[in-house]
Amino acid sequence: MDKIVKTDAEWLAKLGELAFQVTRRAATERPFSHAGFPDGPGTYRCVCCDAPLFDAGTKFESGCGWPSFNAALPGDMVGEHDDTSHFMRRTEVRCTRCDAHLGHVFPDGPPPTGLRYCINGVAVRFEPES
Repeated sequence: MDKIVKTDAEWLAKLGELAFQVTRRAATERPFSHAGFPDGPGTYRCVCCDAPLFDAGTKFESGCGWPSFNAALPGDMVGEHDDTSHFMRRTEVRCTRCDAHLGHVFPDGPPPTGLRYCINGVAVRFEPES
């Protein structure tokens, strides 16, 4: 896998302000600002580099205000890092291909994994299954 590296100006031109702040500066979008993600089979991909991150079949409604998934796709495209910002300890998730901040993962999700990947909606795009 080749790492994707761009300047801030290149990322900003590609993404727009909100997606740039979220993916490149680890900001968080407002909760409930991305209602209506498509249903049906498909893949959620990184908005920055198009890496496949989550299968639509793992998406669930958690009530937290952000898209939630109970598993990342196999293949190590979603990496985990300690996040001690904001006076708390969390596990941040990033795209391993381009280092985009996606959100956080918590151990309070549904079976079978018990995980809740809480993902910023502007960090992913849906690609329906063909």
